[in-house]
Amino acid sequence: MVAVMEVAMPTKLEQRVFVALGSNLAEPARQLSLALARLGGHPAISQLTPSSLYESEPWGNPDQPAFINAVAELRTSLEPDEFLALLLDTERRQGRVRNGHRWGPRVVDLDLLAWGDRRISQTGLKVPHPQLAGRRFVLLPWAEIAPEFQVPGLGRVQDLLERCPDTGSVSLLAREDTARPEAATAG
Repeated sequence: MVAVMEVAMPTKLEQRVFVALGSNLAEPARQLSLALARLGGHPAISQLTPSSLYESEPWGNPDQPAFINAVAELRTSLEPDEFLALLLDTERRQGRVRNGHRWGPRVVDLDLLAWGDRRISQTGLKVPHPQLAGRRFVLLPWAEIAPEFQVPGLGRVQDLLERCPDTGSVSLLAREDTARPEAATAG
């Protein structure tokens, strides 16, 4: 069962956006819950629908703990660059340090996957996410909440999952471990 969290009602035109969440340090499931609470508490986000949590083997660098991953659908009145700044600020507040090492362990990683039907290519922001079609740990939770979503230039999420070349292990965690924004202050 997927929970939908309704929050404040912005007045600007809203966009349907998707974010991938991942963590493999400092209680990963809790880190994802905190990130969801921070995002859902933002006044320019009116809806947040998270997938269940999935455990996946590390991608790119196998010498690290397994990851916990999820995908969330949000409705926001923010512009893409403002939303990216919110994602980066959320990572920073949770202790993420960007040290230039790709595919390493991290407290939290938030990636903007899609911004409605738009394609965006600017410094620091590429949407749809350039590697999403090759990452099973992104596509499996995404297909849980929005299998019919058309990723601009790539096709339906469900079709992308079925064609995904990534053979890494991705498994659904127990239902009671699903991503739910924490009731406590995410401050």
